Amino acid sequence: MSLRMRLQPEALGTGMTSQRVRDRLVERLREEGIRDERVLNAIRTVPRHLFVDEALATRAYEDTALPIGHGQTISQPWVVARMTEAVLSVAPEKVLEIGTGSGYQAAVLAALGLEVHTVERIGELLRVARKRFRSLGMNIRSKHDDGRIGWPENGPFDAIMVTAAAPALVDALSAQLAPGGTLVAPVGAAASQSLVMLRKQADGTLSQQALAPVVFVPLLSGMID
Repeated sequence: MSLRMRLQPEALGTGMTSQRVRDRLVERLREEGIRDERVLNAIRTVPRHLFVDEALATRAYEDTALPIGHGQTISQPWVVARMTEAVLSVAPEKVLEIGTGSGYQAAVLAALGLEVHTVERIGELLRVARKRFRSLGMNIRSKHDDGRIGWPENGPFDAIMVTAAAPALVDALSAQLAPGGTLVAPVGAAASQSLVMLRKQADGTLSQQALAPVVFVPLLSGMID
């Protein structure tokens, strides 16, 4: 997989968004157990500072979640990297993301050469994310819809990534997973969530593995314009 994006001068960054700062984040992620060099290179390359408000740009390469408005957050880089590693474990070509948010996670997946489909329930977040995708030259398919429904007409998907937490895995999403594929999602109540990897075997049976404790915003139904 190769990184696919068109970087404009503002994407390169200066000062607290410079390449040196990005490199330090990558080294920290490596120290914290992220081993896939493809993922680390994508984190190094995708300009996270363009996916947050300008006032927060100087914090973009801290290993922490940041607010993006509407009660949502851009995920912590370690979580983005760990979820991406899990998705890559099945060598996917077509990926569905539930919860576009700022667009950063989708951009990381697209930079790895994957065909990315992403669904967001909050219209304003999706409109801003689409502008970011266009500015980076990324061909990411996006839809304003209830994420719990998924995108069945474009399935099945080799991998599905859910970036909001539900008390249990959503059957409608696992049904859109191709045989041999994987679904990665945070599962649990607000105070006790676990990042879970679900594998669909060739015969359709499902196996499940817990990866790490996490904290995500809730996976809600419905749409907001």
